[in-house]
Amino acid sequence: MEKTALEGIKVVDFSWAFAGPFIGAYLGDYGAQVVKVESHTRLDITRVTAPYKDGITGVNRSGCFLVVNNSKYGITLNLRHPRASEIIKKLIAWADLVVENFGAGVMERLGLGYEELKKIKPEIIMLSATIQGQTGPRSTFAGYGWNTVALTGIGNLTGWPDRSPVGTLQAYPDSVVPWFGVVAALAALEYRRRTGRGQYIDVSQYETTCHFLAPLLLDYVANRRVAMRAGNRCPYAAPHGVYRCRGEDRWCAITVFTEMEWEAFCRVLGSPVWTRDERFASLDGRKENEEELDRFVEQWTINFTPEEVMTLMQQAGVPAGVVKTNKELFEDPQLADQGYFQRVEHSEIGPCYQQAWPIKLSISPLNIRPAPCLGEHNEWVYTQMLGLSDQEFVDYLDQGVFE
Repeated sequence: MEKTALEGIKVVDFSWAFAGPFIGAYLGDYGAQVVKVESHTRLDITRVTAPYKDGITGVNRSGCFLVVNNSKYGITLNLRHPRASEIIKKLIAWADLVVENFGAGVMERLGLGYEELKKIKPEIIMLSATIQGQTGPRSTFAGYGWNTVALTGIGNLTGWPDRSPVGTLQAYPDSVVPWFGVVAALAALEYRRRTGRGQYIDVSQYETTCHFLAPLLLDYVANRRVAMRAGNRCPYAAPHGVYRCRGEDRWCAITVFTEMEWEAFCRVLGSPVWTRDERFASLDGRKENEEELDRFVEQWTINFTPEEVMTLMQQAGVPAGVVKTNKELFEDPQLADQGYFQRVEHSEIGPCYQQAWPIKLSISPLNIRPAPCLGEHNEWVYTQMLGLSDQEFVDYLDQGVFE
């Protein structure tokens, strides 16, 4: 079997919730040894977040935890225990990279700040993915990705013009922040390979999420236009929206940007009389009469299933896609062909699925392992990876260090 891309890289993961744990999971999928540190007294919040397998609650049964902690070894360690520092020194001496996403200052208060870690291992790399970074007037503000959706203005852009903001289905930053973290970590590892020097990586979830609003921010700087909620509308496309199709709650998204696409769109519909109306002859006209245009489009789409609409449009070169449920996504033939959902065997809940990476390396294979149960790898990590004797392991265990 080919070597994995990150074989030999060692990561200690103190993070919790979503944005931080995803970083470790992505690194682990490509072969890094990632040790997730938790405690019985302070569980990762996703362990107690629904949904649970078969509806049975339990710290090892949460789908949220499973999807962001794959390919890790799980240990428990009470960071506030007087003897925890002895274990921490061994962990840091073993590691190449430390990942955390607590609030600014928390790791320092625990004696785990970057300056302290450097005393144990000067070349260590540490990555902190806090809500608003380590410095600045709001750096100590607590929060989650949901709060960041509001702070960045994404929440204000999501919804209908005549209604209040609705935000996003999930905490959007949790989906984008980890990619920045992974790239930064790999860059720091490469820098250390060349120079022998580690460094501290300060990732601001607020700023990384603002990055995805660049066009709107530039529009304000250049034109002083303040973007607001627009529903499914787009200022430079029409028709542009999701249209009701045949069946119960079935929809298809259609987007027409260019005049060539508009002409192809009209041909798919059979060039009905309304498509030759002067009001729809240009993008400006279509935008000005968009409500009526959408009614005409839906009068056509309602006669077909969303799959039929998508196929007809795609064959004509018009962007269109079925609005899918999660069930339909899981059954999607394209994702099945790419092996996107990978079956793994979890030690408590049994067979389950993990999402694979949307990126494939032709030589270095992906190797996804199921997320660990709480403290599942304590004995193996502490004795085999960190070198504790059996008696030392038992002594620490008896004293509650692993609680």
